[in-house]
Amino acid sequence: MKERVLPTHDGGRLALYSYGSEDAPGEKRVLLIGGAFLTALIYRPFSIALAKGLGDGWAVDVYDRRGRGNSSEQPADYSMATEIQDVRTVLTATSARNILGHSLGGSVALNAVQEFTGTAFVPDKLAVYDAAVNIDGSIDTAWLDGFEDAVNNGRMGHALAHMKKATSPGSVMARIPEPVLAGLMALLSRTKVNKMFRQVMPSGVGELRAAYDEKDHARDFSVLPAGTHFMAGGKSPSYYRVTAERLHAAVPGSTYQLSPKGFHGSIPAAVKELVADIAAYFRGGTPDGEHRADAAEVSPVRRG
Repeated sequence: MKERVLPTHDGGRLALYSYGSEDAPGEKRVLLIGGAFLTALIYRPFSIALAKGLGDGWAVDVYDRRGRGNSSEQPADYSMATEIQDVRTVLTATSARNILGHSLGGSVALNAVQEFTGTAFVPDKLAVYDAAVNIDGSIDTAWLDGFEDAVNNGRMGHALAHMKKATSPGSVMARIPEPVLAGLMALLSRTKVNKMFRQVMPSGVGELRAAYDEKDHARDFSVLPAGTHFMAGGKSPSYYRVTAERLHAAVPGSTYQLSPKGFHGSIPAAVKELVADIAAYFRGGTPDGEHRADAAEVSPVRRG
């Protein structure tokens, strides 16, 4: 692993970690953009596995987004524009020609490439897994106010409870009354992983607002490059699949793949099958089970 720090356009810094061949050319580099609350360290097992899966001469770059890990805090005027400029900074430093976004990182990736249309920053290949994009209201954001209030008042158990009930609808935990779930999450928050969540929660409020507050329309992303690959986990919350289907239907020449056994954390967990599918896509092959159907075969996009 190679670690370095990149200066940002607004005087901040981004911690960047690279795995695989140090001298890999841009066409053989994949920039991984991680999800909400997650540090680059969480993606270390996946980054190592993907670099190995891609083969000799390839590299995977992953960075700490603002407010986590060794990167600087979110600036006062933080917005999706900040995230897009940071993607531009990392692409300039690495020359990477491929982008992979996970969860909220998928939202960052899609918004960035949309913004890059017509420039040299448009990647050769773009893939997202369980992209957290609020397409035509596909994501219920009603829980965000309660989550933000709990974070601002230091009630981390309640904040975790709000998030868990919202991101795991239909689960056993989602049916637990909130006061009880808050107590349970407070106990769980003492674990090493959840201590990390507590540290990044303040920045999490900002990034969730930036990604969810404005409802996007699938047609807004129709300018994405042909060959954009939308992926969703069969065991992930259903709104990720709905979002992927709507985006696939709107982006000419895109592909869609549902991973039947995939769950939302399959990327950081480095699930073997998913790593193989993603590696095959970036190498130019056909991932197992890839769906290349015409847009008409996918759920229609609502235009409201």
